[in-house]
Amino acid sequence: MAKVIILGSSNAIPDKDHENTHMIVVGQERTVLIDCVSNPILRLQRAGVDFNSLTDLILTHFHPDHVSGVPLLLMNMWLMGRRRPLNVYGLHYTLDRVEDLMEFYSWSDWPNFFPVAFYRLPANEMTTVLDCPDFHFYASPVCHLIPTIGLRVEFNATQKVMAYSCDTAPCEQVVRLADGADVLIHEASGAFQGHSSAAQAADIARQAEVGALYLIHYPTGQYQRGDLIAEARQSYGGDVALAEDFMTLEF
Repeated sequence: MAKVIILGSSNAIPDKDHENTHMIVVGQERTVLIDCVSNPILRLQRAGVDFNSLTDLILTHFHPDHVSGVPLLLMNMWLMGRRRPLNVYGLHYTLDRVEDLMEFYSWSDWPNFFPVAFYRLPANEMTTVLDCPDFHFYASPVCHLIPTIGLRVEFNATQKVMAYSCDTAPCEQVVRLADGADVLIHEASGAFQGHSSAAQAADIARQAEVGALYLIHYPTGQYQRGDLIAEARQSYGGDVALAEDFMTLEF
């Protein structure tokens, strides 16, 4: 059965129990990492995922709390003997900068480096990212400070659907992306530019008529304020929970 493992749930300022937001989708044939921060190999090991099983990496946008781990992931996989290709997906804006970043490390000179294929996505709603027997990924642009995508994952074996808002202000694109989803994972940083509060996330969940809402990318540690679940329940009647590091959602 396919599953989603939350590898990090914090907003841009993590604490000892909450890493920056990223997650992995595990199927029978494909394993897809969504964003890449911290020390990715260690996070994958702690989640019980073999780094060699990673087939695809989707980068939602080029902010440090979502892409800072990319150079370390690529270098460590190379040093640990990876040979199989890795597919990397994102908007032109994002991947252009990732390639520029890797050039600062002179990665083209790393001997016997494994193949990395970059797939640049158009900034159109419901763009197919990848389609395989395990699942179908779609991407839509959302309303953040820089070009950013949210994601919809349709699990083929069970017909279950998960949507992920990524970093965004409330917008119709997320409502359409999450339409009828079994699970919506929505950011809850707060009601400021390019982001959403728990109440606003709940309103999106209500409009999209999703089965359950998981709040993510929320303030943690000394910056944690209020009861986000209670805030969300004021406008959404479904199940509400906080996404937590290493939580597993079965699909």
